[in-house]
Amino acid sequence: MMRSLGRRAWTTACFVVGFGFGPATSPLPAQSTVIAGATLIDGTGREPIKDAVLVLEGDRIRYAGPRAGAPVPERATRVDARGRFVIPGMMDGNVHLYSGLMPDNLKSYDGRFDELILEAAQVALQHGVTSLFDTWGPREALVAARDRINSGAAPGSRIFVAGNIIGMYGPATKVATAAAPGVLTPEELARFDAMWEQGVGADLLWRTPDQVRTRVRDYIATGRLDIVKYLSSDHDKMELIAFSPESQRAIVEEGRRAGLNVQAHTTSVESLRLAIEAGADLLQHCDVTGPEPIPAATIAVMVERKLACAVGFQTARRMDWERAGMPESRKAAPNVKELNDRALIRGGVLLLMATDGGLSKPLDAKQAADPRFAQMIGPDNSYAFPEAHLLWLKAAIEKGMTPMDALLGATRNVAIGYGRDKDLGMLEPGKKADLVILSADPLADPANYAKVWAVFKDGAVVDRAKLPVKRIVTAAPGQDG
Repeated sequence: MMRSLGRRAWTTACFVVGFGFGPATSPLPAQSTVIAGATLIDGTGREPIKDAVLVLEGDRIRYAGPRAGAPVPERATRVDARGRFVIPGMMDGNVHLYSGLMPDNLKSYDGRFDELILEAAQVALQHGVTSLFDTWGPREALVAARDRINSGAAPGSRIFVAGNIIGMYGPATKVATAAAPGVLTPEELARFDAMWEQGVGADLLWRTPDQVRTRVRDYIATGRLDIVKYLSSDHDKMELIAFSPESQRAIVEEGRRAGLNVQAHTTSVESLRLAIEAGADLLQHCDVTGPEPIPAATIAVMVERKLACAVGFQTARRMDWERAGMPESRKAAPNVKELNDRALIRGGVLLLMATDGGLSKPLDAKQAADPRFAQMIGPDNSYAFPEAHLLWLKAAIEKGMTPMDALLGATRNVAIGYGRDKDLGMLEPGKKADLVILSADPLADPANYAKVWAVFKDGAVVDRAKLPVKRIVTAAPGQDG
């Protein structure tokens, strides 16, 4: 199987004469690419098209459809994809590209967070996830990595940045001290927290709606953000409401005023209801509601308003492993998240792939031997690249999604939920030429999403063999790049 080729090698290996096209239409620029012979699954929900043709012009799709009538240019790179399957570049609606929250990681990689973010984005791209929505992380490092990718200075999946979750603390004080107290000095704790909080941390939970509005407006004005995310419910005490209804409306209004996608972190039926009433565009973790299932009336409202719901589906194997570690009293209780997932699917809610993914691999032998790390990972880890999206797709089908709907959850639905469907999520004329060529049918078996033959982003083939460019998390212990 052809694993990965650079642009010159790809052109030499895949230039094919005699595809049986009709006469060429007006010539296109030399950077045009024709992909022919594959089964096209275009991400719209339409039936797959066998023996299809895609014409890429620059970073856009000019044509995607049947061979008959395809506007094939005279000069183009031609890719023989017979026997293969073309899908849109996959999209993950909830990632945390910097995942090294352990205190030794914060200290060891201080000043290099953008390098780890780039590495994670390159691993994702290597495996066909071409767009990533980072919904909590160190803002400046994320913006730096995003801008390097967007400018062409570095390869990587397209990154959209939220920065902090409004109302959320930084990682150091709450996470790092609990994991390993005393490793970081008070000054280091404050500095690392500030990298995430950026003036909209947990202090905002004490403030009036007008004060919240002012701080959020200032944060948006200075942050170069793509997304506004806020706490509707508390992150730790998940049953508690974080912001009042008035403050939630203020946050949503300020995000909308800036033209940004606004989403809420919800983990209870009441926080879900309040986020919907506040007008949030997207609901993160909407299937997490503690012991109380989502009311049918709430699901009906979500469908009526076409609200996007980002869900972290987990495989049956992963859920069994988690329940095995619970007290006996909790094992006997219904799995409400599973009930919610199935109810959301049956109800027809717009569901988005959201893995919470990042490079959750041990950075050294000491961490690999740490039982806390093993406990965090577990079997079928749905949080680690590059397996995260594969496990989500497998879990979606286990829960009752059709194979086509699962594919849409990882492509079109994410684009719609984030208001990016003008450019992304589907293989249609005028949209960005982000696509994955698979060696086997993903609708026949979700395991086939791992059989990546080629990845295109912005119309250019990705040299997958060279990713990640700089190995840090993915390096062998002692070989940090």
